[in-house]
Amino acid sequence: MKNVIVDLAAALRERLAVISDQNSRRDPEAHTARLCKVSEKIEKLEAAIPKPIDPQLAHFLQRKSYDKALEFLENNRV
Repeated sequence: MKNVIVDLAAALRERLAVISDQNSRRDPEAHTARLCKVSEKIEKLEAAIPKPIDPQLAHFLQRKSYDKALEFLENNRV
């Protein structure tokens, strides 16, 4: 489970990096493709988390509150 959580946190950080990448935004099509790719990675990792999952983390992931999910993972060292 630890590797899935570590990989999920990394993917959530990667998503933030893509969002804040000003150079990437100059090409909206490529920027959107990068966001879609990292979003797919997050969804695959979410599905791979062994159950039961912490209800608060599950809530953040289901609602796509990825900033909150990352904060939860960093604060709880799950």
